[in-house]
Amino acid sequence: MSSKRVLVTGGAGFIGSHLCERLLADGHEVICLDNYFTGRRENIAHLLPHPRFELIRHDVVQPILLEAEQIYNFACPASPGAYQFNPVKTVKTSVMGAINMLGLAKRVKARILQASTSEVYGDPKVHPQVESYWGNVNPIGIRSCYDEGKRVAETLMFDYRRQNGVDSKIVRIFNTYGPRMRENDGRVVSNFIVQALRGEDLTVYGDGSQTRSFCFVDDLVEGVVRMMNTDNFFGPVNVGNPCEFTILQLAELVLAQTRSRATIVYKPLPADDPTQRQPDITLAKDKLDWQPRVPLAEGLARTIAYFREVVQVQH
Repeated sequence: MSSKRVLVTGGAGFIGSHLCERLLADGHEVICLDNYFTGRRENIAHLLPHPRFELIRHDVVQPILLEAEQIYNFACPASPGAYQFNPVKTVKTSVMGAINMLGLAKRVKARILQASTSEVYGDPKVHPQVESYWGNVNPIGIRSCYDEGKRVAETLMFDYRRQNGVDSKIVRIFNTYGPRMRENDGRVVSNFIVQALRGEDLTVYGDGSQTRSFCFVDDLVEGVVRMMNTDNFFGPVNVGNPCEFTILQLAELVLAQTRSRATIVYKPLPADDPTQRQPDITLAKDKLDWQPRVPLAEGLARTIAYFREVVQVQH
């Protein structure tokens, strides 16, 4: 693959930093754009000396003039605690960010890939979720700033394609985990690992029977890069791991792997929390020749090893 100039918005975030790393390894020139709302400089600190890496502190809500051949639009807080902290800002980031990046792609004739989310399916009435399913989202609920923001971003990708001929693509990302997740971001994998390492009780909401499908970050990045570099396929395409686990199974696995003596405590289920989440990845297999390779036990071991280094354990 020939070397390209690639822009990654949200490039200092959890997934964005792994994507930057991968693109550099593939020989590309990478411009990382981040405003550090949830991204962290330490996620990409090791990339700063790289001759083909450039970091720009910028908020995608504001337009920016750059040259790029490919744009990965990953800028947006993705954990409920972060996106509910400032819901208006979350909507602006998804909608204004998409408009600004699409405007840039149109001007410099770049290909753009939108990081969408399984949250566009809401609390799904179709299981597992296929790309043709329109979703079941509460437009006025506390999660809708994220869900609807991403749905509008998808709308914009297709409208710019139809109206202006912009080469746009969409991936719908399902639950992803791995090193560089924030320890306090409220996602279930990092929550459980941090609680277990600190010897605190693991908090399970509801009875723990709700399901999620967890994809290791390296697998996810592989799928995203394949989507960007596949011609004549625009998506949307689900990228995630179809192996479904209950939250209780995940908690027990984390306790076993951390050898923690903590117990599990149950709390009421939050509003609009989806009961099931599992991607149908038939389309990704067919169009991208992609499927996840890292099993949950292996991915968790690598994630726990990372958190052992960063979590301040209270003795």
